[in-house]
Amino acid sequence: MATMSGVQNEVSTSGNLPQGAQKSAAPVRTFGWMVLAIMAAFLLNNYLTYWQDMPGVAPLFGGAANGAPAPALSAVQLGLYAIGIILAVVYVQKSKSMTLREDSKRISNINAYLIRAMFFAVLIVGLVDTVISFLRVEDLLVGIVGEEMSSNIGRSHYRGAYIHMPLIALSFVIAAFTRTLGFTWLALLVVVAELLIVVGRFILSYEQAFMADLVRFWYAALFLFASAYTLLEEGHVRVDVFYAGLAPKTRGLVNAAGSLLLGMTLCATILAIGMGGKQNIINAPILSYETTQAGFGLYVKYLMAGFLGVFAVSMMIQFVSYFLDAVADMRGEPGGRDHDSHAVQ
Repeated sequence: MATMSGVQNEVSTSGNLPQGAQKSAAPVRTFGWMVLAIMAAFLLNNYLTYWQDMPGVAPLFGGAANGAPAPALSAVQLGLYAIGIILAVVYVQKSKSMTLREDSKRISNINAYLIRAMFFAVLIVGLVDTVISFLRVEDLLVGIVGEEMSSNIGRSHYRGAYIHMPLIALSFVIAAFTRTLGFTWLALLVVVAELLIVVGRFILSYEQAFMADLVRFWYAALFLFASAYTLLEEGHVRVDVFYAGLAPKTRGLVNAAGSLLLGMTLCATILAIGMGGKQNIINAPILSYETTQAGFGLYVKYLMAGFLGVFAVSMMIQFVSYFLDAVADMRGEPGGRDHDSHAVQ
């Protein structure tokens, strides 16, 4: 299966571009990396504020602190944004010879690793949680792990912190040694899981809540995690009545403007609304390890709320990559992708 790291065409070396063109690319590259740095600082501050009970940066601007105000800690958290911006500038200055397309490809590769890790996370967590739920509903778990551990596993905070989180960490390790994005296999697994529900319900007269939860868990991941890859492959729906007849440089202008004004702003809005406070739509379920009302269902509802955050982050990264590639089209740099191809490989 094709991987995100291999779908972009090879670009020419920086030596094939005029020195002036290389210099003029620096502001665009700096902007792209600054966007990613600010997003990373926002996510880190979100963790520090709502998981480690730090006050956040809001008190510095007249807002309410998370807990007791601590101006020094708030200043440190605000400083994370400055550090991120400085690192972005330093990186661009130290890699002046890199072209926009090379930078775009590097950012896509970073995104590919993130999405691979998320795929393995939902795969492994889904399978493990299904086994646990099956053993619980059939009263087999106590005999295997003991009464105390069985009781702990039945609490969402314990299962999330001591089973799900280590499995997610393992997924990032696995993703470092693999190259497949897994969307084809995840789609197949959704079909298999749904088939098992049908067979269990109509042939074996056996159905449990965790079976439907697994289908929803994988189905949501399939669509939200694959969205960035679909953008890279020009697979999203595009009304191209006018776009198809535009010159390559004009297409680059349209893609750059769309990435900046529509794509990045949408992702930023999702993150700001979903993670802007402790009770917001993404933060609240994750912080409480929210589960479904079904007693023996999967304990993954809080992770599904996090899917929206993963979608926004992965799309933001890919929109930055897309923006750099579009500016390269505007500048007439060689090695561009075929924007007439709309099929996901």
